Amino acid sequence: MSFTYLDHNATTPLHPDAREAMLPWLGERHGNPSSIHRFGQAARNAVEEAREKVAALIGARPPEVVFTASGTEANNAVIFDVARRAGGQGHLVISALEHPSVREAAARLEKSLAGGDFQGGFQVTRVSPGRDGVVPAAGVLAALRPDTRLVCLMLANNELGTLQPVAEVAAACRERGVPVLCDAVQAVGKIPVKVGGTGALGALGALDVDFLTLGGHKFHGPLGAAALWVRKGGEISGFLVGGSQERRRRASTENVPALAGLGAAADAARRELDQRRTWLAALRDRFEAGLPRRVPGAVVHCAGSPRLPNTSHVGIPGVEGEALLIRLDLAGFAVSTGSACSSGTVEPSKTLLAIGLSAEEALSSLRVSFGMTNRPEDVDAFLTALQREVAELRRLSPVEV
Repeated sequence: MSFTYLDHNATTPLHPDAREAMLPWLGERHGNPSSIHRFGQAARNAVEEAREKVAALIGARPPEVVFTASGTEANNAVIFDVARRAGGQGHLVISALEHPSVREAAARLEKSLAGGDFQGGFQVTRVSPGRDGVVPAAGVLAALRPDTRLVCLMLANNELGTLQPVAEVAAACRERGVPVLCDAVQAVGKIPVKVGGTGALGALGALDVDFLTLGGHKFHGPLGAAALWVRKGGEISGFLVGGSQERRRRASTENVPALAGLGAAADAARRELDQRRTWLAALRDRFEAGLPRRVPGAVVHCAGSPRLPNTSHVGIPGVEGEALLIRLDLAGFAVSTGSACSSGTVEPSKTLLAIGLSAEEALSSLRVSFGMTNRPEDVDAFLTALQREVAELRRLSPVEV
């Protein structure tokens, strides 16, 4: 049996360029980037070359890029550093669509942590999206207060694929002196993402935020390699302390193989971005065009909203999402019921509830996320399997659709 991977929002296969860049550092090449001798300096050069390539992908300056092990670490680093600088008191605005690494960090700040850094806690305002899966910029700005220390707004939602009005929010927040953290992990490598400047990039434009996070494994880089961009002049204290790595903004010996792979993946994404957007959008559109005929009653959530080119989130009445996922896996197709970071739970997605879906609707949904390894025939084969498995589940547990 052949297997087809349609869960590229969870992670992506390694790009050949990334693999080639990593292999020497997994074999004959080695060295600590902090060492002065030639082995160490060769490793240092590899790290800095990767930094330059990541910076080029997002229109940044290399010194502004801080390497981390994950987008979660990068998001946590910003949120908790802002809280420390505020003395554990203040106000935080986040969207109700945020990744758990932002959502849970905000929840922790709300609590009084006796003996910790955040005694007294923060107040957090969560701004809900509309049914279209987009958080209104006006809602975010209306939530600002004189003591607001940070606004968190992701660029692309990892479940729905909907794009958020980050540039509009950031421009208004800048006028008020409120910094903005943009989780762009799901967006970088799929759509143009530029952190600042005056260049126009369609409806997105330059984001002009203060902090931006990205993760290599979402755009064909290795797992365990990510980055935090900090605007020039911005401050962030070391989340991890110890050595002086990353200009004292993140201690610990750099993972040279992973960072070499991240740099190569970033360079490939920059070169291939237009091709990727066109190819992925064609696959997604082919799937969504064929869906109504194959699966009666199926609905594509937020289909009219600006979305990532590769992402389709589908509600299928009359079936339970987890059961359908298992049947599709046995049939040779890997898809998801939502965020990989929330797998293993039987509760409905907080993102889907936030856009107004019922618990039943949320639990009968699938996320299909296409990648560059997919082909049109994969889409057709998946539609055939989906039609068969949905019909069988509805037969076993008939409900009116």
